[in-house]
Amino acid sequence: MNSTMKQTTAFRTPAFLHERLQRDIGFFTQHAFDPAGGFFHYLNDDGSVYDNSRHLVNSTRMVFCHALAYRFNGKEEHRDAVRHGLRFLQEQHWQPSYGGYAWVLNDGVPVDRTQHCYGLAFVLLAYAHALEIGIGEARAHIDATFDHMEKLFWSEQHGLYADEATPEGVVSDYRGQNANMHSCEALLAAFEATGEPRFLHRAERLARNITVRQAALANGWIWEHYNADWKIDWEYNRHDNTNMFRPWGYQPGHMTEWAKLLLILERHAEHLQDDASWLAPRARALFDATIPVAWDEEHGGLFYGIAPDNSVCDGDKYFWVQAESLATASLLAQRTGEDIYWEVYDQLWQYSMQHLIDQDRGGWYRILRRDNQRYGPEKPPHGKTDFYHPLGAYLESLTAIGAPLPKKR
Repeated sequence: MNSTMKQTTAFRTPAFLHERLQRDIGFFTQHAFDPAGGFFHYLNDDGSVYDNSRHLVNSTRMVFCHALAYRFNGKEEHRDAVRHGLRFLQEQHWQPSYGGYAWVLNDGVPVDRTQHCYGLAFVLLAYAHALEIGIGEARAHIDATFDHMEKLFWSEQHGLYADEATPEGVVSDYRGQNANMHSCEALLAAFEATGEPRFLHRAERLARNITVRQAALANGWIWEHYNADWKIDWEYNRHDNTNMFRPWGYQPGHMTEWAKLLLILERHAEHLQDDASWLAPRARALFDATIPVAWDEEHGGLFYGIAPDNSVCDGDKYFWVQAESLATASLLAQRTGEDIYWEVYDQLWQYSMQHLIDQDRGGWYRILRRDNQRYGPEKPPHGKTDFYHPLGAYLESLTAIGAPLPKKR
């Protein structure tokens, strides 16, 4: 990384992170709440709505965000917003005819009923964080969602989840690591909310199978796409590297995000089925391999996509890549005691504050060009869609500096 960038410890203080939390919470609380049900997902920079459709991922992420907001400030309006979001999930996204959740709604009508493990992972995450803040009715939905994932997508043979199915339950041949990564995240949250070991043990199995076994097929890196028997599909979406959920190429943000999950798993070492000694070294190896290749020495920030030959296949700067990576850097700094990780953390914050964060109105810009210029309307959706990644980054950074948010109030 660019060693000439100014270093500062100001980013490592509770005051700074609390101020960031409050600004993002304020922006989305003001603009995203829909009194008619759920939350608006697609906002222009000023908070105005440019698309009123609803996506399962955003509907669930907003529940997570308000749960964290409640943990931060204890305001009952955020717990009410969590209940508001869960009602929308149950009354609009939930499809009793096949027991799943609609992927996309338009004016309350399902326009895409494809069942995605990725989406169910966020449903599980939403219910887990709702239970964490005392919403007891979420408990049954945690079990129901896990059971549905188990029935529809789980492969005991491969120790991983499949990715996609029709409403009738016909599973496609595509397999992806991303659904398993977010399933791992959700299962960790389910364990922390319920104390049930089965959730933790499943998260542990997913983590090892993706970050060790599958990564061994790609020289230690984590490839995104596989065929039905979990062999790498190097050609999938080769000419569509900006696909929103399945881009071609290595994803630096997913490499660092997996590192973060491994460190969170290690917190529960005494409850794991296997020896936990591999977790921190593997997290460090993923992070250390990623940052030198993905950091843009000319313009700053981490690239979105890296090709198998380590060239840049998508030079855009995405907000979530920087947020996930700075969170992981803080956790590695705390875990290892090595200043280099705090330096990476500081540089990612400095870059984000200069280019990605809207200092005047709140929220983060979603995508920038390689030279950090804004895209116009030719590359939608370009607005502010949710604040799940930044809030998660604040949460883990506060943990790393010894000022974690309370679990309950």
